[in-house]
Amino acid sequence: MTVAAGNVTGAVNDDPRRYEHLSTIRLEDPEAIARAAKTRRRHPGPKYGKQNFIVAADHPARGALSVGADPIAMADRRELLDRLQIALANPDVDGILASPDVMDDLLLLGALDGKLMFGSMNRGGLAGLVNEFDDRFTGHTAAALEALGADGGKMLTRICLNDPDTVSLLEATAQAIDSLAERKLIAMVEPFLSLRENGRVRNDLSTEAVIKSVAIAGGLGSTSAYTWMKLPVVADMEQVMAATTMPTVLLGGDPDGSQDEIFASWEAALSLPNVQGLTVGRTLLYPQDGDVAGAVATAASLLRNSRLSHASVGTPAEVME
Repeated sequence: MTVAAGNVTGAVNDDPRRYEHLSTIRLEDPEAIARAAKTRRRHPGPKYGKQNFIVAADHPARGALSVGADPIAMADRRELLDRLQIALANPDVDGILASPDVMDDLLLLGALDGKLMFGSMNRGGLAGLVNEFDDRFTGHTAAALEALGADGGKMLTRICLNDPDTVSLLEATAQAIDSLAERKLIAMVEPFLSLRENGRVRNDLSTEAVIKSVAIAGGLGSTSAYTWMKLPVVADMEQVMAATTMPTVLLGGDPDGSQDEIFASWEAALSLPNVQGLTVGRTLLYPQDGDVAGAVATAASLLRNSRLSHASVGTPAEVME
């Protein structure tokens, strides 16, 4: 595979026309995306005791292009595809979480063979929008994900007790969970208790707030059989994880600490029961030192260690099946 990455470590090609063939295919043969989805090799599916490593790339669809102090870090689609291909080339990376446009590009590039695929379902709550909490489902639908052969869909569920749009979002989230469950697809719910301060939305990352968000989100939909949680790493993760029996993946968020601090917090949280792995985007795709491959390898090493610790505990046969 040829990857191009500008100044990203491991780059072999910085031709500005390197993805021109994607535009040509989209223009002349748009059905190629569906064919690529149909013919790709599927991932064997999640298993207990083997934590999954999923790379997230749905931020731009919400207008969230910043990483750290750079407000347009994710604006160049060519560079984003470069970084995604570097990450997905690591055999320890199990899959992708992406908006439809990014997913389609990766399918055309053949980068998703053997990978889990999670589609990003609600991107209507644009960053900075006056009614940001009215986070409508403008991305993948459950039917579209089924047609793609995807494994599930992810929904951002920000709960603001002072905003009337929250109830509509909760209703839409419940309907999406049910629609996915009807197709035996995973609903990856990412809940937050959120508030608006000085015109900006802020997620409350206190332990108590995260626990309350889990309690609310876990009760959405008429069944929780296919529901996973996607949760931030906060103080006292043991107490947070005691709030649910659902499989849970940890999110990375916009990095504001050193890489060593971030990785250490992930490692501790990955040792907890029912933590199924990582779903991380900007922290690994845009690391402080520019070494995407190195950041991905380090995160993967945390999962490998955690997999060994899970396996050493032992699992009842009925759960393994």
